Amino acid sequence: MIRYTRGFTLIELLVTLSLLGLIAGAAMPLTQRLALRTKEAELRDNLREIRAALDAYKRATEEGRIEKKLGGSGYPPNLQVLAAGVQDRTAPDGKRLLFLRRIPRDPFFPDPGAAPESTWAQRAYASPTDAPQAGEDVYDVTSLNEGRGLNGVPYREW
Repeated sequence: MIRYTRGFTLIELLVTLSLLGLIAGAAMPLTQRLALRTKEAELRDNLREIRAALDAYKRATEEGRIEKKLGGSGYPPNLQVLAAGVQDRTAPDGKRLLFLRRIPRDPFFPDPGAAPESTWAQRAYASPTDAPQAGEDVYDVTSLNEGRGLNGVPYREW
């Protein structure tokens, strides 16, 4: 007499579940690394965008298109000016010069409700390189995150 069995044995189910657990355990660090790599790419792009806007503002000041304070550096007084714009002194119709559509956020900043300009560490022109401090203008921005990137360089030094 031949006996037919239906379904899986307990051992087959346990082996299948343990294999699925191993695969999921191996995939988790890869997805976390991919998410970190995506945030780092966004940080790099945002820093590049803000720094290009700061340089464009400085160039416009040197060209006489923006009024420069006596003894000032020619850099914007804050990040909001880059998005709000300033009046072009050379334009007869009073056009405004805009340098950013919006101020990008630091993707590593923990509070999503914070204003974008407060997510960055700002360095003034008169500030020393080894101890950057905010001041009367914005010469550069860096991340406030204390961590290190995948390349081993701290985010604050990017």
